[in-house]
Amino acid sequence: MSALVIFGLLLVLMLTGMPISISLGLTVLTFLFTMTEVPVQSVALKLFTGIEKFEIMAIPFFILAGNFLTHGGVARRMINFASAMVGHWYGGLALAGVLACALFAAVSGSSPATVVAIGSIILPAMVKQGFPNRFGAGVITTSGALGILIPPSLVMVMYAVATNTSVGALFMAGVIPGLVLATLLGVTTWVIAKKNNYPRLPKASWAQRVKTFREAVWGLMLIVIVIGGIYSGIFTPTEAAAMSAVYAFVIAVFVYKDMPLKGVPKILLSSASMSAMLLYIITNAVLFSFVLANENIPQTIADWIVANQFGVIAFLLVTNVLLLAAGNFMEPSSIVLIMAPILFPVAMKLGIDPVHFGILIVVNMEVGMCHPPVGLNLYVASGITKMGITELTVAVMPWLLTMLGFLVVVTYWPPLTLWLPKFLGVM
Repeated sequence: MSALVIFGLLLVLMLTGMPISISLGLTVLTFLFTMTEVPVQSVALKLFTGIEKFEIMAIPFFILAGNFLTHGGVARRMINFASAMVGHWYGGLALAGVLACALFAAVSGSSPATVVAIGSIILPAMVKQGFPNRFGAGVITTSGALGILIPPSLVMVMYAVATNTSVGALFMAGVIPGLVLATLLGVTTWVIAKKNNYPRLPKASWAQRVKTFREAVWGLMLIVIVIGGIYSGIFTPTEAAAMSAVYAFVIAVFVYKDMPLKGVPKILLSSASMSAMLLYIITNAVLFSFVLANENIPQTIADWIVANQFGVIAFLLVTNVLLLAAGNFMEPSSIVLIMAPILFPVAMKLGIDPVHFGILIVVNMEVGMCHPPVGLNLYVASGITKMGITELTVAVMPWLLTMLGFLVVVTYWPPLTLWLPKFLGVM
């Protein structure tokens, strides 16, 4: 009964158009103070202890690093390098966009930031070269979703905070799936481009490739700093986030010099604003998880599933359906912070690896960012291309179907996710 009241109230508040963070907070407070005898002191204590986690500090640092990279000329140099490497194949600039998104994802940790940074530069160039606007929008909208699968990833940090899973293990687990998905999106792009005989760039010489690599190497080094630092034990993921923010500031302002010092306060302010929004969502989600645990709702669901002999296959199928449905109404951080505390105990009871389950959730979030009505990447791409959401939805369909096929593979073939972290000994 309590579960129906909690989720019913949350749904009603969300349907009014109220922001998800406020909906969560009002749901929790209304339920606690009208239907339970939980003392106010316990709520206040949980509010502070729930966000007293070292991993949460990584979130503002990764956001800050992503903003410096987005405005600091890193994306343009990565596009030049990607164009030199794959631009001579069918759909040259589009393939360069996929590769550039994968590279930028490995330094930004954010899908919308990847779409903005890469899309705002490469989409006008594609249209100028003769690509249909719809084709370019489909490529960048879906390839930008790699930003939350290829580490570092803000969504992985959110999942780690919600479930006490190792951030380092999640980062390593996302590497191979991220590379595989980037390859599949590239193949889809190449097939469509070849079928329609879309333009190619002249083949770059090795001298040009080396030149573009040298120009992009300062940005690419951030991948080595974050992943290498975590794997070698030099940094924790949170310390790596702080290092990436400092490094991104240095290369944007002093190395590439594409950002004047007077532009730094604006970046700091926008990063602080975004961080505050996410931390507010986390705070309310912590209280929401507290209410669920206090009412024993996750355990009740787990016991019901086990009692009705739902196997791993059926549970994972239901999980994917729930997460994809949630993607119609909420953005990824909210979904992870609300759904993970409910689904995670059931997954553990069925013997599903927590790292594999985390990557499965992240891939679901990728798909959710590319379909309406609340797909963040669609709205970001719409702002760049001036296309309507309906037109963009049709445009992304070939790549979206590729992502759904990839989701099935990730769901039912755990070695794809778990091999690298086990090989590196981080889990």
